[in-house]
Amino acid sequence: MRYLPLTETDRAAMLNAIGVSSIDDLFDDVPESARLERLIDLPLHAGEMEVERDLAAMASRNTAAGSVPSFLGAGAYRHHIPATVDHLIQRSEFLTSYTPYQPEVSQGTLQYLFEFQTQVATITGMDVANASMYDGATSCAEAVLMACRVTKRHGAILSGGLHPHYSDVTRTMTRFGGFDVQVQPPDLNGDETLESSIAGTTACVVVQYPSCFGHISDLRPLAAACHQAGALLIVVVTEIVALGALTAPGDLGADIVVGEGQSLGNALNFGGPYLGLFAARNEHVRQMPGRLCGETTDVEGRRGYVLTLSTREQHIRREKATSNICTNSGLCALAFCIHLSLLGGEGFARLAKLNHGNAVLLAEQLSDIPAVEIVNDTFFNEFTVRLPQPAAAVVRALAAKKILAGVPVSRLFPGVASVDNLLLVATTECTVQGSRDALVAGLRGELQ
Repeated sequence: MRYLPLTETDRAAMLNAIGVSSIDDLFDDVPESARLERLIDLPLHAGEMEVERDLAAMASRNTAAGSVPSFLGAGAYRHHIPATVDHLIQRSEFLTSYTPYQPEVSQGTLQYLFEFQTQVATITGMDVANASMYDGATSCAEAVLMACRVTKRHGAILSGGLHPHYSDVTRTMTRFGGFDVQVQPPDLNGDETLESSIAGTTACVVVQYPSCFGHISDLRPLAAACHQAGALLIVVVTEIVALGALTAPGDLGADIVVGEGQSLGNALNFGGPYLGLFAARNEHVRQMPGRLCGETTDVEGRRGYVLTLSTREQHIRREKATSNICTNSGLCALAFCIHLSLLGGEGFARLAKLNHGNAVLLAEQLSDIPAVEIVNDTFFNEFTVRLPQPAAAVVRALAAKKILAGVPVSRLFPGVASVDNLLLVATTECTVQGSRDALVAGLRGELQ
């Protein structure tokens, strides 16, 4: 049975209406060199069982982080997700809900988004948060655009400790808007000084906390320098669990805090979907992208929830919209909200303490290997080590032995010779002693 709604007669009538003789004529603007001369090498059709079998075989070639000792991080982290989270988000009213345009039939969705916003504002130390973004990288880019609107300036300074994927997305989104985005060299030691780079055209300085290399810095001096120059400080948090142990960015002087919420409630999923976090000061709330849910009362005085601010292109604001981001990551935000609610404030702090403790144990074990140098003085659950040979080759060798040793920094900064021997290793509450022992033994064997 074919699921094609148009007959040959229908297609002929449509082609005649637009003045072309064949469907091929619609592709005249595509160069011949870019056109396929024959079908690509894929099966034309197969039965359901055959397709399932083939896809399962392809999927089995992947090594899931939970199936072997894993020390992967660099912006995406494996944490335990309580079964309650997955159970609740699969309720039909959550799985099928979309944009809550009609508050009278969307109170449940609006309430959890309101609670999510409250959670994000609380842990970041900010006044207000929106109802989520796509992921941390697009949140970072949107924060830079917002800072330029607030300050009416066009310059941005991106720290060398900012994840390069966040830098790349920011440069892509600002490329054709007349913005001057300066990316600093990789901050391997966590000692860069950005204050001297701030100029009269600087709208914002963007730093990561902890940095891409795991360093933790006191951001208050930089915040003071930004504010004295009329610029905003944007703080990026890629590992949101860190805020269970570290001073909140808002308490350090941040004007905008963005981050990746994947660590709470959302599995690695081989790369997504993830969850962008976005929080700011009250005075800048009308320049925030995305949507914001608010609490109100109905005509009978009962508490209710509504979309308070939602300045997007769907709302006919067009060029006046603060952002053209089309929607939020609602289901991912719900998973985040449920997980953090289950933890509570004390549980969140205990989770952070466990993550840091496991990282300390790993650092101590790695320090006993003569050929391995710990680069960091400070770290949360991720740090950088220097090996006596290129880290990428070591990672490949250990991966063949079913040990995911971490992320070679050269993969994040290709072509930068100074990072070739650096390896990012991350631990979480899921890291057990046996996994740490396996990594240490593997490194000893490869570095002999």
